[in-house]
Amino acid sequence: MNLVMISLDTLRADVAYSGRFPSIERLRARGCSFMTTVSSSPLTPISHATIFTGLQPPNHGIRHLLKEQMNPAARTLTEVMAEAGYNTGAVVSCPGMNRWYGLSRGFAHYDDWIPPLADGRDALQVIDVELRGTALKRAPLVVERALEWARRAGPGPKLLFAHFFDAHWPYESPEEPPPGTANPYEGEVWYMDRYLGLLLDGLAELGMTDENTTFVLFSDHGEDLAGWYENDHSGELGHPEEKGHGCLLFDATQLVPLVVCAPGVTTPGSQVAEQVRLVDVAPTVLELMGRDGLECDGRSLVPLLRGEPMPHAPAYCEAFYREELASMNQRWAHLLPLKGIRNPGEKVVWEVGGERVESYDMLQDPCERNPLVLVDGQPR
Repeated sequence: MNLVMISLDTLRADVAYSGRFPSIERLRARGCSFMTTVSSSPLTPISHATIFTGLQPPNHGIRHLLKEQMNPAARTLTEVMAEAGYNTGAVVSCPGMNRWYGLSRGFAHYDDWIPPLADGRDALQVIDVELRGTALKRAPLVVERALEWARRAGPGPKLLFAHFFDAHWPYESPEEPPPGTANPYEGEVWYMDRYLGLLLDGLAELGMTDENTTFVLFSDHGEDLAGWYENDHSGELGHPEEKGHGCLLFDATQLVPLVVCAPGVTTPGSQVAEQVRLVDVAPTVLELMGRDGLECDGRSLVPLLRGEPMPHAPAYCEAFYREELASMNQRWAHLLPLKGIRNPGEKVVWEVGGERVESYDMLQDPCERNPLVLVDGQPR
């Protein structure tokens, strides 16, 4: 059984599940969509480390954009699969996926080349999330290099990880999106989706099909578009420090798509409404592939894939990038890191080292506009 993991970076769950993107719908029709999946962090390296280790950020060690590498003691699902005899290859497309973080562990082939910034600087050394986002492999090159590796890999079981970064700022699709595209961000999502379809076609031609391959599609975090969607909070909506993602823990950035297509396990076109987490991806994948060997903070979602009930698990998330932003710009010197816990009916977010706590009623206030705020232990 082969394994293909596909990351559509910076993709909001509501946009991914809007029904407007044919390749995403193609996978959803073949597998199971988790409709409420919570990311552990609104930053690429942190979230992907959680996905591949099954550990929350305090345990895998990456908590900022440009401070830490992965904990040497943390094992990845890729290492487990490589030890089981899988040929492992990855094509990634942005600075936040550079091997420096430790994300290449277990991959025999890890293509993390990206072009320099327009001014010649190495994007990996830049803290500004928008500026970093201008240095990327575009989707056509991701597909070309992923299929090239799959051809070279030859017979035997394969694990391919393909990472697309096109939905990240500056939202300038190289191809004209179809009429009716809601905004430039969705134009980039359409572009990414188009090449996702070409990747799926190419893999099928190479013999990696629904019958012999498990496909796992996800995003690492969403995007706050400052008013393009009703649950946005950035910019003039009250949080000028937020540039798309990284600083806040609202659902605009914390809810992401997760689609699993596992032969003989998933019911085509099925959906799971229960809240799950990206920290659950690694144990789920390993159980589907018949492997173990990871000490995880997450849990396998295979029972949900089979239509069986599971007890509720709270979702943890954090945003420590605020510290880096505060050190970079005096305007944001007041920012403190955030931590949060999301349950189906409530989200609680608090400042680390501060006294402000916010509680949101997620049933009555899904756009998170009216928090109960505690300062010094008193409601305000």
